[in-house]
Amino acid sequence: MITPLRIWLLAGVTAIVVTAVVVNLALQPVQAKVLLPRPVAMMPPSAPANGQVAGVPTLQSALTPAKTPAEIRAAQRRSLLRGLASWYGGLFNGRKMANGETYDQNAMTACHPTLPFGTVVKVKNLRNGKSVIVRITDRGALRAKGRILDLSYAAAEKLAMTDAGLAPVVLEVLSRGSGHESGKVQPAN
Repeated sequence: MITPLRIWLLAGVTAIVVTAVVVNLALQPVQAKVLLPRPVAMMPPSAPANGQVAGVPTLQSALTPAKTPAEIRAAQRRSLLRGLASWYGGLFNGRKMANGETYDQNAMTACHPTLPFGTVVKVKNLRNGKSVIVRITDRGALRAKGRILDLSYAAAEKLAMTDAGLAPVVLEVLSRGSGHESGKVQPAN
């Protein structure tokens, strides 16, 4: 004869086992069955490499005109004029810059990876709409850090970005520099 205590124990053990199985199944990783395209090397020679029917343009290619090399270069130039800006000061104040001048954190200057020295640029902070005019006087490894411009402390302060440290900006080249050190013509030897 089964006593009520044994019934409760049997039910409790059964509940624990069922719970353990359910939890174990719930925690098992699930792998979705995704059909990946076959590598080009494994496709029969008669199949197009991109999976499209030969001679039939895709919707994307029909809507997107082909870019000329000049258009590609222009897009690359535009990418150098829009992006993140940072600022530098303090430790660098009084040190020599790439153009040969001494860095003054209170001057309206900036560091850019490619614009010629002496180039005058209007910088607009896209967060608050404030803008400032600076002269390119220095170089730096900005692209590796995901930035397009490093502003002097004074310029960053005018853009109200010293606390944040970074700001999305757009640059407008007002006049191109000569590219010579200090923006001045070098004397002939």
